Amino acid sequence: MARTRHVIAVDVGGTETKAALVTGTPTGVRPVKQQRRPTRHGGDAVVEDVTGLVDELRAASEHPVDAIGVVVPGIVDEAAGTGVYSANLGWRNHPFRTRLEAATNLPTAFGQDVRAGGLAELRQGSAKGLRNAVILPIGTGIAAALVLDGRISTAPGEIGHVDVGHGDPCACGQTGCVEARASSAAIARRYTRRTNRPVNGAADVARLLDSGDTDAAAVWTEAVDALAKGILLLAALLGPEAVVLGGGLALAGPLLTDPLGGRLDELTTFQRRPELRPAALGDEAGCLGAALLAIDMLEDR
Repeated sequence: MARTRHVIAVDVGGTETKAALVTGTPTGVRPVKQQRRPTRHGGDAVVEDVTGLVDELRAASEHPVDAIGVVVPGIVDEAAGTGVYSANLGWRNHPFRTRLEAATNLPTAFGQDVRAGGLAELRQGSAKGLRNAVILPIGTGIAAALVLDGRISTAPGEIGHVDVGHGDPCACGQTGCVEARASSAAIARRYTRRTNRPVNGAADVARLLDSGDTDAAAVWTEAVDALAKGILLLAALLGPEAVVLGGGLALAGPLLTDPLGGRLDELTTFQRRPELRPAALGDEAGCLGAALLAIDMLEDR
């Protein structure tokens, strides 16, 4: 039986950084104490803020801290411990692991936030027990963690930037991307553009949809269609048993899953139609996944 480890996990988000003192084993972890603070722009600022959070949580721990796990958004080289590129947070080829190990004097596991969240859902969430699955958080953007043969793949999983044929421009420079219609940000933006009425995110559009707003229904239908076509592509290539829906948009529940399931039924021909499951771990998934990365690193030593 694996020994219980005590680690500090940090999930660097686009707007907020979440950190937690975590205890557990490779099969399951739980947070003991948590901290949050706004994310500052730039790799140096992130290293400074993560170090401060680690120092605070380390001082509060009743046990010696064995390691830290840190996950960041964007393109990541996990083997090198480098944040290759983040458009939103402004770094390129930043040596996070080296810098953090020097600042904290603790062994550091480093990874990508979506894959880490997928690892947590696989080990102790809605993907537990599945051999092939997709964990799909839908928020400001859309990316996927791919579970292949019971393990999280290192593939990029950028399903949000697959062209599904609608022709709208995307911030990435392509047209037709799933994310350009189906992300939470896109749903709010497209509703405002259609009606000249600003909304506070996709949750507002969901409420308007529920009250019978026809413009909300039109935007929502187009979002569901784009998302269904993206999932159908995953079904054709990977044959997942389930797609685990997370992120802010998944909080819409049946308002999302009922029409999405219906559209998948309409589109599916030869592909295995995946089950749609809600994510179990909410916005703690990234931190829990970072903790699991740290524990896996310790177990492998």
